[in-house]
Amino acid sequence: MSDITISRGVRSNLLSLQNIAAQRESVQGRLATGKKVNSALDNPTNFFTAASLNSRANDLGALLDSMSNGIKTLEAADNGLKPIPKPVEPLQPTICQPRQDKSWKGESYAFASSGTAGTISFNGGSVGTTAIDIAIAADATLDDVVSAINASTDLAGKVRASNDNGKLRIENLSTADLVVTDAADALTGTNGTSAVGGNTVRADLITQFNDLRQQLDRTAEDASFNGINLLRGDSLSITFNETGSSSLAIQTKGGAPISSSNLAIDAQQTSVADSDAGLDAIMGTLSTALGSLRSQSSAFGSNLSMVQNRQDFTKSMMNTLRGGADNLTLADQNEEGANLLALNTRAQLATSALSFASQGDQQVLQFLR
Repeated sequence: MSDITISRGVRSNLLSLQNIAAQRESVQGRLATGKKVNSALDNPTNFFTAASLNSRANDLGALLDSMSNGIKTLEAADNGLKPIPKPVEPLQPTICQPRQDKSWKGESYAFASSGTAGTISFNGGSVGTTAIDIAIAADATLDDVVSAINASTDLAGKVRASNDNGKLRIENLSTADLVVTDAADALTGTNGTSAVGGNTVRADLITQFNDLRQQLDRTAEDASFNGINLLRGDSLSITFNETGSSSLAIQTKGGAPISSSNLAIDAQQTSVADSDAGLDAIMGTLSTALGSLRSQSSAFGSNLSMVQNRQDFTKSMMNTLRGGADNLTLADQNEEGANLLALNTRAQLATSALSFASQGDQQVLQFLR
């Protein structure tokens, strides 16, 4: 088979068409994938740099889930903490009411000196189980007895006596019953022993105080999210970067659960209402507890704001990393479209040139014949 000989002009046009076809294939590939760098062969530097940027963006994306869970856990704790002062705050007026209530129970007894010395004894109420005896002289008057009872340091703030229009009035400054024993036969109507009822108003308010106190613990127990309850003393750790060098550990102060016992809001006996001093001590404890709750709420709020800020920062950083990677690898569709149009035009021109070159060769052959 003889060799095919073509002219230099035809050969040049064929090579031009072959080159245009290769370029057009490359441009069409970039238009199809949307990338100008599809492998390390296209541009090693851009390919590996973009891969590194995308890898870090993916690592940060995995941390976003942890941040989202952390935010929800903090919100649950904050939502659980906000109602807790509500059962605490009513405790203060509940304690103030018995302090303001001075409606002590009392009994009035007709008094007449028996002419012999004796005693009037008091036990129960705030006095306790050990009786306190008040000596009554044989010739003691009603005012003498009143003075003797009120002068007793053992009965001070517990029992109060007064002259009630010629009768001996005994007031019980306690929420429990006071027992009066007349061993001097000076009191009419005691039959030797009589009871002065306690202040039921104060006693009922202390019971109300204990009921309100229980609501605090129930609220704290229900403030969990995804198995973590910060109010119960659980800890929460949130990582902010892919290396783990930036993180935040969140827990209640001292790691102690938010509870009535840890806030020193203890259940009270009705006897605490026997004195204003006891009620004042509870008021001080409640003020301290409210301060602790507000401080913890502020700490949770600060932590929540910090995590939300880091979440927004991480999202912005991911967008920056992926944008940088895209700039290195993505193709400009408009530019590539213009390139394809130019290559198509060049292909048409090359085809026309090839046709003209072939026609010239044929005319030379015909002339030689």
